[in-house]
Amino acid sequence: MREQAVTFASGALTLEGLYAPPAASGARGGVVCHPHPLYGGAMHNNVVEAALAAMWSKGWATLRFNFRGVGQSEGEHDNGRGEADDAVAAVKWLTAQPGVAAGGAVLAGYSFGAMAALAAAPKIPDLAALLLVALPIAMADPAALERFAGPVMLVAGDQDGYCPAVKLKALHEKLDGRAQLRIIAGADHFFGGFEPELQAEIAALLAAL
Repeated sequence: MREQAVTFASGALTLEGLYAPPAASGARGGVVCHPHPLYGGAMHNNVVEAALAAMWSKGWATLRFNFRGVGQSEGEHDNGRGEADDAVAAVKWLTAQPGVAAGGAVLAGYSFGAMAALAAAPKIPDLAALLLVALPIAMADPAALERFAGPVMLVAGDQDGYCPAVKLKALHEKLDGRAQLRIIAGADHFFGGFEPELQAEIAALLAAL
């Protein structure tokens, strides 16, 4: 899929992103949020790209972007608060593009990006689903999952110390039927060497929407 460089507003800030137009008019949109900026996280990331590839296989339009203070995006790191606003702004921008369905977008995030997406989801009307990859459970806000009533997709590796499989399974059970869970054997928090498996699992989850 060919992406093009774009900018969009998040409050008073201008953020940079890469936009892939839809394969056909009326396609869904998908936004993918990157991992922790203070540890080198940015929109060019193997897990972000696996999620994008899964969305492209469905003909979706996508937007990946740099959170505030990353790359050419204005502003400073805000410990997740402003980054949640950035995710809301990204979905709003994407669903306003020609050929992209105004409702039914999916918001995805990896690690820190999953926490930002989780915080953003209750603020986004008509969001079809929330995809959380390697959610750092100990640092996430569980109340946000109560405020967001839509489908939730949970993905992690069984060697992930930040997102232990046993705790993710407990979260899945707590969500009582509105969550789907995929655990990738052998993968750790960074999914190195497991990108094809990750893409396949995400594509399977998206196919159920």
